[in-house]
Amino acid sequence: MFQILQEMVSYSFLTRALVVGSLVSLCAALLGVTLVLKKYAMIGDGLSHVGFGALAVASALNMQPLYVTIPVVVIAAFFLLRISENSAIKGDSAIALISSGSLAIGVIVASVNGTNTDLSNYLFGSILSVSKKDEIICIAVSIVVVLIYILFYHRIFAITFDENFAKATGTRTDMYNLLIAVITAVIIVLAMNLVGSLLISALIIFPALSAMRIYKRFSAVIICSAILSVLCAFLGIIVSILGGTPVGSTIVAVDIAAFLVTSLVGKLLER
Repeated sequence: MFQILQEMVSYSFLTRALVVGSLVSLCAALLGVTLVLKKYAMIGDGLSHVGFGALAVASALNMQPLYVTIPVVVIAAFFLLRISENSAIKGDSAIALISSGSLAIGVIVASVNGTNTDLSNYLFGSILSVSKKDEIICIAVSIVVVLIYILFYHRIFAITFDENFAKATGTRTDMYNLLIAVITAVIIVLAMNLVGSLLISALIIFPALSAMRIYKRFSAVIICSAILSVLCAFLGIIVSILGGTPVGSTIVAVDIAAFLVTSLVGKLLER
């Protein structure tokens, strides 16, 4: 097994996939705990579809995908937060509205422009589509996300469990909610190459839910979720390479297996 891993990391594209997959999974898990507890887990699904629509438009205009997609998805995250808070369209309805509309636009633009094959990687993920630039940006963003969680841990904890109380104590809840949404948007764009826009929400949801099956404390859930997410991503990529299966689907399948195992462990601990 060690020899197989040694051979794999000798290929630069596989090394990039492992680095990006692990870091994206780490960040998604950290953000996922807060998003799941705030009942906003499906924001990843909505923003990933916005990202796909932006990628389709960028490809049609022969523009650099990241330069178009990241600003568009960040703006979508901002408006999604505002729509959900200040209008009659709430939560899942706002996400569904933006998600389905963006995906439809992306598919139409891709089919008209004849770029369906190129964009299929962004729908389902591909190891080969992860570039050196993606790796560098992912490392930088991961450092920022981890630092934010360390520096603002208590404020994030407060807005996760009791936003009204946090606001009453002087915490700028709108700013922190927007910060979480923006970081989520950037992580989703970076994960699209590897996991695919149709499966990104699983990276946010499954590790958090798996950790919650075993632990109840917020800090313990975050640590367990991060460890599980990185391990599942690493194992998923390895299995994908060895078995020739789609990388995004394989990572999600491993996440599902981890969820089932932790659910069983949680039941045993309750006895």
